[in-house]
Amino acid sequence: MRRADRLFQLIQLLRRKNVCTAAWLADELEVSERTIYRDVRDLVLSGVPIEGEAGVGYIMRKGFDLPPLMFTESEIEAMVLGARVVTSYGDTELARAARDALLRVESVLPDRLKAKVEKTPLFAPAFHIPPVFAASLTILRRAIDERRKVRMAYTDGDGSATERVVRPIGLFFWGSTWSLSGWCELRDDFRSFRLDRMRELTPLRERFYDEPGKTIEDYLARRGESDR
Repeated sequence: MRRADRLFQLIQLLRRKNVCTAAWLADELEVSERTIYRDVRDLVLSGVPIEGEAGVGYIMRKGFDLPPLMFTESEIEAMVLGARVVTSYGDTELARAARDALLRVESVLPDRLKAKVEKTPLFAPAFHIPPVFAASLTILRRAIDERRKVRMAYTDGDGSATERVVRPIGLFFWGSTWSLSGWCELRDDFRSFRLDRMRELTPLRERFYDEPGKTIEDYLARRGESDR
């Protein structure tokens, strides 16, 4: 990593946490603690408002920001690919937000990096995604955000049809399809549902709140245990 890129990443790490130790920063950036001490000193001398000391930790005063044009070429490629994936596999609202965000970034980039946005040869074609797929994604994203239960008519992999009320807690993209994970009130347990097997989907007025054993953290912890 170039030193300029490392200094930029160092600032981003300092902005993410209240207090950062040199050991943690060194581990994140894969450098020595001595390098962190030197980089922090140079940033402070250049006017970056970092406070703290070696052996204690560092914090960055609120209000400091960097111009949005300080991206590496790899970061530009990552943003372009991410925006194209969202545009192809997300719903209409997400696709529009991804395009707008990329245009906003592009508008402040120097010409050399603007060309990188336009010519990045990474694509995410979505010719096999039906429109109803995106509609379900919109409904479920909003239900998760608003903490509303949903009622669905669902067809299992073996063709069995059921109706369920689910607390939606997370959406997962698998490369060609999305799945919803949530607490199924029919099974009284976590279940995952493919969006392309949902025949009907209705958000309910009834809201839900986090309960021990029924949160997204609980679901991910259980998945982690089962994958070991």
